[in-house]
Amino acid sequence: MESISAVAALGALAHEGRLQVFRLLVQAGPSGLAAGEVARTLGMRPNTLSSNLGILSAAGLVTAQRQGRSIVYRAGFERMRELLAFLLEDCCAGDAAVCGPLAEIISRPCAAQARSC
Repeated sequence: MESISAVAALGALAHEGRLQVFRLLVQAGPSGLAAGEVARTLGMRPNTLSSNLGILSAAGLVTAQRQGRSIVYRAGFERMRELLAFLLEDCCAGDAAVCGPLAEIISRPCAAQARSC
């Protein structure tokens, strides 16, 4: 990942509402959630949600797929992994005392539900 892409992804997440949307979609896993469900769960107005989803989508952090009358949104797990890898790429010059706990957190298996972490 290049710096400019990382900045775009971090910028998209640097908003409370967008971060809530992204975290909810990560929790939903690969099946994703319909836009209406996201709005209801977060108590977000549809136009605000649409704007937030558009910004997250432009950064590659969210994908959308039409299913019948609904649009289902999913977290962009590959982009999330790329961003995390970029942030940890040169972690503390390989100092295990610093990077070890981070690596442990990242390597934890997802919850019992099947998720694409």
